[in-house]
Amino acid sequence: MTQLTSDTNENVVHSHRPQPYPSKTALSDLQKAFLDLRLTMFLHYNMATYQDREWGDEHQPVDLFDPTDLDTDQWADAAVSANMQGAFLTTKHHDGFCIWPTKTGVASVLQTPKKLDVVGAYARSFRKRGLKVGLYYSILDKRNDIRHFNITPKKVQLIKDQLTELLTEYGTINMIIVDGWYAPWSRIPYTELHFDEIYCHVKKLQPDCLFTDLNGALTNSGGMFYGDIKAFEQNAGEVLPNSNPLPALGCVTLTDGWFWKLKDIDADLKSVEQVVDEWLIPQNARHCTLIVNAPPNREGRIAPNLVKRLEEIGDRWKYPGPAEPLGQAVMEPITTNNLAQGCMSHCSDHADTYGPDFVNDGNDSTTWYSPIGQKTAWLEIVFPKPTAFNRVVLTEPIGRFPDYHETRIGKYRWEALVRVKHGHSDADAAHHKYKWIKVASGTSLGPGVVPHWVERTVATRVRYSFDVKIDTAHVVEVGVYDEPGRERAY
Repeated sequence: MTQLTSDTNENVVHSHRPQPYPSKTALSDLQKAFLDLRLTMFLHYNMATYQDREWGDEHQPVDLFDPTDLDTDQWADAAVSANMQGAFLTTKHHDGFCIWPTKTGVASVLQTPKKLDVVGAYARSFRKRGLKVGLYYSILDKRNDIRHFNITPKKVQLIKDQLTELLTEYGTINMIIVDGWYAPWSRIPYTELHFDEIYCHVKKLQPDCLFTDLNGALTNSGGMFYGDIKAFEQNAGEVLPNSNPLPALGCVTLTDGWFWKLKDIDADLKSVEQVVDEWLIPQNARHCTLIVNAPPNREGRIAPNLVKRLEEIGDRWKYPGPAEPLGQAVMEPITTNNLAQGCMSHCSDHADTYGPDFVNDGNDSTTWYSPIGQKTAWLEIVFPKPTAFNRVVLTEPIGRFPDYHETRIGKYRWEALVRVKHGHSDADAAHHKYKWIKVASGTSLGPGVVPHWVERTVATRVRYSFDVKIDTAHVVEVGVYDEPGRERAY
């Protein structure tokens, strides 16, 4: 952590790195334990299973959900046969139907003929066989109108109440994968439904439960944004980088879609060679655990053709033991909104149509770049009012362009414009002056994303100055964050 030495004590809150939850286990150890799993199962099983759809139709009667032979022990046996170490079950998908008897008053198994607690049965079966228990939960909820522009405090509380049930009634949950944020098909931004509020709520209930946004890789694949594990959904075109330094997950499905459909009775499944040789082994070598979807059918069982394929995977691949140690990449996730987004911005220079607004527009597909031949450059963010922050990060588009394979940024320096008090009056602005102080620095941007924890500082501006190593340097985003500490946790 950068230590500040200046006469601006009123602007700096000296504290240790924020801890949003009282875990006794280092986050890096929890991340490593997840990577040690290597291969786990996805169980897409919900209302869509009974409608032959990928998303359930919220207008259909809930009593369609009626398994005739629910057998979660069979699910666990199938996972063991593939040498899997755990699983994730879709507790609620985008239509909003809950496969546990929720007390939140929404559509659930309580309104179905058998009133089966599928989540409870799943958790018992998998723990009985020594497997880790993970859950999937969608914040996008069509039944309850939880969607873009329609987020209200009451709906946020519904999400928190449902997560409370899942994290207090079913024992230790090793990880929750949340879906529905940020993606093009849901469009719920972190500015409407705050990630850090839900993240801290989960951590308060189960401090060692890993929590990640399935669409977090859409933010920036080079940094830990919005999740303890970096998620890459291959079926959605998200590609795990060849040189990935971060703890990650990849998810694929043996069938064509995520939920079981009638056509899957005799469908061609993904081959054993593709699963093991093209996905599992290469991804494990890049700090990535693979999650393979084997969706249960309408009986509530995994169909025979899927069971056979899982057994074949287990014949071809044996669990090799713990994963390789993680490197030195920063593993603590950014969980809050970017305070720089939408603020006034300035720069040392820019091409005609590539102004500095590209570095804080919230769009990871745009970049500002320094004019060719200029060896130094700077970017500046102007806050509308004095703003507190404790983390800064700049992202560079390494790998996005054919000739942009490594960082082009050399030495760099983060500075903050802070108020220096003179005299005794707080009311008279004439008694105050401002000065730039250094809050962080480095010699290279390395992988293109280097977050810095800094002393919590109140500033009116933030400036990033840097040396340009090769011709011109591109910047995707300037990030300024105020991450929650334990005293500010929800």
